Amino acid sequence: MNSAKAINYPWFKKEDTDAFFALFQNNLANFVIITVTMLGLGFPASLVFGKVIPGAAVAVIFGNLYYAYMAGRLAKKEGRTDVTALSYGISTPVMFIFLFGVLVPAHALTGDPELAWTIALAAAFLSGLIEVLASFTGKWLQRNLPRAAMLGALAGVALAFIAGEMLFKTLEMPVVGLFVLAVILLGIVGKVSLPFKIPASLFAIIIGTVMAFGLGYADISTVNEGLGNLGFYPILPSLAVFEGFQYLLGAAIALLAVLLPITIYNAIETMNNVEAMAAEGDNYDVRECQAVDGVGTMLGAVFGGMFPTTVYIASVGSKWMGAGRGYSILNAGVFFLAAMFGVIAALSAIIPVAVVAPILVYVGISMVSSAFATNEKKYYIAVSIAMLPYFANYLMTRFNGNNPEMIADLSAGIVPLGQGAMFTAILLGAITVFLIDHEYHKAALFSFIAAFLSFIGLMHAPSMGFAAAADYAAGYVLIGVFFGAYYLKDIRVAGREKTKTEVIAGD
Repeated sequence: MNSAKAINYPWFKKEDTDAFFALFQNNLANFVIITVTMLGLGFPASLVFGKVIPGAAVAVIFGNLYYAYMAGRLAKKEGRTDVTALSYGISTPVMFIFLFGVLVPAHALTGDPELAWTIALAAAFLSGLIEVLASFTGKWLQRNLPRAAMLGALAGVALAFIAGEMLFKTLEMPVVGLFVLAVILLGIVGKVSLPFKIPASLFAIIIGTVMAFGLGYADISTVNEGLGNLGFYPILPSLAVFEGFQYLLGAAIALLAVLLPITIYNAIETMNNVEAMAAEGDNYDVRECQAVDGVGTMLGAVFGGMFPTTVYIASVGSKWMGAGRGYSILNAGVFFLAAMFGVIAALSAIIPVAVVAPILVYVGISMVSSAFATNEKKYYIAVSIAMLPYFANYLMTRFNGNNPEMIADLSAGIVPLGQGAMFTAILLGAITVFLIDHEYHKAALFSFIAAFLSFIGLMHAPSMGFAAAADYAAGYVLIGVFFGAYYLKDIRVAGREKTKTEVIAGD
């Protein structure tokens, strides 16, 4: 009998509840940042709540539903009921690039918030299209990049920007933050049942928010502010994205230099997260996932959202929680209603960040743990070295803008190590894996790839250009030649051994 007919893969189960809150808060945190940043930059609330938030929600809804469909398809194919849907949403690092590397320059160039928005829409649409095209290389990359390198790079992001950053946010309200963190650790990590059997994430949000207002950490006026954002915001397509192309390909054409590296980064981020789920037992087609992310980004742009989407690092955390596909479907439904009726804006004003942060601390740490747990012990060094570029990237992005002299005083190597951190992390990790396995020819090849990426500015340089980081390129060429010499030496030794064996056999 066909096992596909024998299984009953549920649409929703109780474990989906915790995973839903983790994913919802991850996406909600990004929507809050988008809202606060755009309003602070002078973009009108009608544009932010009426176009940008609903459009971004469309991208999130599409991807969540599609990944729920993929989970059902995988469960049917493999005859399993323990398949977890991939977590999906707006890519946080790419979101910052689009806010400050695309939207802000477009606004400065045009002086018109509405026009700047259309340019950013065109940029997002083009980024999505590039990612769809890049998806054709996804399988090859997945086969040829070592797991330790990909998961190590991912762990670096998780440790610095998710677990670390969110732990800082947690301790901004010490009493509340520590208690909420304790609830998450007890309920999710310790798997202890909480009062009334309320899911740990929901219990943490409720009790944390009540404590924040009760202890005076949060001002009651934020409730009125949040409720004031409620309203009806219809989700409608727009031709604005196509209007923006005439400016993006004209006066704002310099912004295209930002798109290629950040889109490649986004495609690799998806690949890494899909690989992380493969390590946990759920094997999804990385090419299809990259294409879905690209289509989701383009669809969001057509509806007014201007932020590329990706498979989330939180996928592994959801897997560990025992989630299925229900959390993804629920997230899509909630975001549809929340965006249309202004609930996102209301919640972003009412729920303190310190209440949300501990859940994301768990998500980040689970990814770091997975990077080590799913690799052989001999590759731990490769995982660790792949994590380090993101430490530099964190310092660079958080301090270099306002205090460049402080970063320079620490070390002149911090900023170039942080530039193109995803590429540097994966390549250094891969080179280390190949050296551990004595595959010197592969170590040499990846050194030359690093040299090329440095030369054109995708690594160790602030922007793309000819000879953008020539000294780093030279360094990678040197080590490539060094590893190549060891490969040739091994060939010579093997040749001599073969000749010796043939001579003995001839005698």
